[in-house]
Amino acid sequence: MDNSMSISAIDLFCGVGGLSYGLKKSGINILAGVDLDDTCEFAYSENCKAEFIHESIDKIKGEVLQKKFKKGSYKLLAGCAPCQPFSSYTYKSDKNKDSRWQLLYEFSRLIVETEPDFVTMENVPTLLKFKAAPVFRDFVKKLEGLGYSVWYDVVFAPDYGIPQNRKRLVLLASKHGKIELISPTHKREEYLTVYDAIGHLEKIKDGECSKTDIIHKAAKLTELNLRRIQQSKPGGSWKTDWDEELKLACHISEKGKGYGSVYGRMKWDEPSPTMTTFCNGIGNGRFGHPEQDRAISLREAAILQSFPEEYKFASNAGNLVSKHIAKHIGNAVPPRLGEVIGISFQKHIEALNYDKKKKK
Repeated sequence: MDNSMSISAIDLFCGVGGLSYGLKKSGINILAGVDLDDTCEFAYSENCKAEFIHESIDKIKGEVLQKKFKKGSYKLLAGCAPCQPFSSYTYKSDKNKDSRWQLLYEFSRLIVETEPDFVTMENVPTLLKFKAAPVFRDFVKKLEGLGYSVWYDVVFAPDYGIPQNRKRLVLLASKHGKIELISPTHKREEYLTVYDAIGHLEKIKDGECSKTDIIHKAAKLTELNLRRIQQSKPGGSWKTDWDEELKLACHISEKGKGYGSVYGRMKWDEPSPTMTTFCNGIGNGRFGHPEQDRAISLREAAILQSFPEEYKFASNAGNLVSKHIAKHIGNAVPPRLGEVIGISFQKHIEALNYDKKKKK
C-alpha cells in the first residue's frame, strides 16, 4: 500500500472509543472523536490517543472537522448514532417525538460538508425494520446521491471473533468503487466462548473489587438476590431453577413470563448474551457469572465486548462510576468489529492501488 495514501478517520458519537480503537488497530490513523458525553473523554483520549471533541453532533460544523483531516490521505467519517431512538420500545411509544432520530440526518449533513472518501455507520438491526421511519433509507439515498457505493448488512458478532451473541447493522460506503465487509473470520465451531474470554480472570465475590484492576468489580447483591443466583444454573431460568418463594409477582405474571433470562447465569461454552447498558446487574438479563455467585464484573463485560483487558475506563478508583462505565460498555461498538471494518477499508484501498498500478 502507498503510505502517502493511508486512511485518516474522525469518529462521530465516539463514546469511550470502541470503534476508534478497532479502526486504529487495523492501521487507520484516528484524528479525533466527537461526543456530547464528557464522561467518555478520559477513556477515549487515554486509549485511542486522539483528540476528544466535547460537542453535540448537531452543533459541530463540517469545516471544523475538515481542518483536522490530513492532506494526502483518504478521509473516513465514522459513527454510531445512539441506538435508543431506534429501539423497538422507543419506536412504538414515541416514534415522532424523539429528537435523537435527527442525529442520523446530522451525520448526513457532516458527510456533505466534509466530503470524505469513505463512510461507516453501525447501529441496531431494527433500524432496517421500521417501515414507517425513513431515517435509514434517507441516509442511504443521500450517500448514493453523493456518488458513494454503499454496502450494508446485519453482522453476527461471533462470526468475527467476538465472544458475544450480538447482531449489529453495519454500513460501509466508498466514493472509489464497490466495497463490502470482509468475509467472516470464524466458523461456528470456532466461536469464542465466555470461558475463552473471561475464564482466566481472578475470582471475586459480589460487592468485591480486584486489588489489581479497578473495574474488575462486581455489584453487591441483596441477601435475596444472592439466594437467587445460588439457585440459578448456567443457561437455565428462574422459571425452573428457583424455589417458589424466590419468585416475584412480576416474574409469574403473564408479561413477566417472557423474561426468562433475567437473573440467569451465562454458559461457559457459548458466546455471551448481548451486553447492554445494564450489563453488570443480574436483574437486567442473563448477566450472572457461570459459576461464581454474582453478576459479571465491569471488566468481564468489557472483555465480552472485545475490549482488551488493559483498556482504561477511569483514571483511578475515586473517579470510577459504575453506572457510567456499564453504560459506556453497553453502548460501545465492539473494538474487534471496528477492526474488521478497518481491515475492510484497508483491503479496499489496496485494491484501488493495485488497479492504479495496472493502468500505468
